[in-house]
Amino acid sequence: MVFYLVFMIPLIFMNCLVVIQYSFFMILVFMFLMNYDFFFCNLSYFFGLDCISYWLILLTFYITCLMYLCCMSFSLNLSFCYLIFVNYCLSFFLYFVFCFLNYLLMYVFFEFSLVPLFVIIMGWGYQPDRLISGLYLFFYTLFASLPLFLFLIYVFFKYGSLFFDYFYGFNISFFIHLVSVFAFMVKLPLFMFHFWLPKAHVYSPIFGSMVLAGILLKIGGYGIIRFMFMYENIFNKYSFMWYSLSLFGSLLVSFICFIQGDIKCLIAYSSVAHMGLSLMGMLTMTKTGLVGSYLMMVGHGLCSSALFCLSNISYERFISRSFYLNKGLITFMPSISFFWFIFCSFNMSCPPSLNFLSEVYIIVSMMMFWDSSSFYFAMISFISAFFSFYLFSYSNHGIFHNSYCFSFVTFREYFLCFLHLVPIIYMIMIIDLFF
Repeated sequence: MVFYLVFMIPLIFMNCLVVIQYSFFMILVFMFLMNYDFFFCNLSYFFGLDCISYWLILLTFYITCLMYLCCMSFSLNLSFCYLIFVNYCLSFFLYFVFCFLNYLLMYVFFEFSLVPLFVIIMGWGYQPDRLISGLYLFFYTLFASLPLFLFLIYVFFKYGSLFFDYFYGFNISFFIHLVSVFAFMVKLPLFMFHFWLPKAHVYSPIFGSMVLAGILLKIGGYGIIRFMFMYENIFNKYSFMWYSLSLFGSLLVSFICFIQGDIKCLIAYSSVAHMGLSLMGMLTMTKTGLVGSYLMMVGHGLCSSALFCLSNISYERFISRSFYLNKGLITFMPSISFFWFIFCSFNMSCPPSLNFLSEVYIIVSMMMFWDSSSFYFAMISFISAFFSFYLFSYSNHGIFHNSYCFSFVTFREYFLCFLHLVPIIYMIMIIDLFF
């Protein structure tokens, strides 16, 4: 897989071969899809594949293929080649994050993934405010992850190893727990550490929003799952604090969605609410909660990426993301309104989506962790459905604003929406409901 990715680099700087590049990446997705024999170490002691990393690597490659489709609307010049190259480097680093078996190497590529995203926002972002959003993203991640680096150095000098399968003894220090999870809480993002996310989404281009919502937020959940196995007793002792903050934060962020006037802002805040639910499933420390949060990450990665694509389709035609101008789409683009309806329904976890199954698992695990969680979960689920309905009705119904020109939707955009839709429904058909 690594050599395949390396030898694809010369194709990137050949403008006439965009379709061939896309085809080769799709072949890579199907090659990886066939490699479903899970064993912890399949190349060396540093590289490995298990059921936790497999679907996230597959999601990385798949979202990268969809980013190729988005980039095809750009003009084929030197800037386009650099854009494809930066996207390619980002997928390369993310692949390494998910396939390394060493905490330090995972951390190194966790940090490396920040650089291409920073370049995407600065180079191809929308407005001058992208400078502020890039700095928010950069310094939030840097401030939170430097203590994690010092913690990993401490662990190496104490135990002589940083591999996933090593036993690190027992520890009940809250400071160690805080340092080990804080970087991933910011990347997830947990409520109160989420302020960089709406800014990064609003001022980044469409492919930046896709990879940010589809993959980069999942690194936070993946890191928490991996570090959960390092000191399990610390998580058992202190997880109630993060659980309470996630419970309160998801409820509050769901209310914040109602005062948004920007479509991308609403989708970004809905990501904070859904990833809060995913974090609550992890912190219950049960198999049901872990499976539910993992399915939530995969389902949300596809669903949220599709919603950002739909908002970009409207933005390219109306030159605005405001709810007050994007009205009456169902009159002029009924086919795209159908995709709006499907993905807004899946965003509120309607069956037969993967999001529905994940929320069932998460509510079961939350009830096992704390009985009274059912009331808060019902509130969060209801308000999530409410703001998804708000998103669909405000953008598709109402009187169309005639100040802007209109053009038909292309086949590429229909195909992009369809490719987001298929895995969300297909995965629930192949999953083993009883583990």
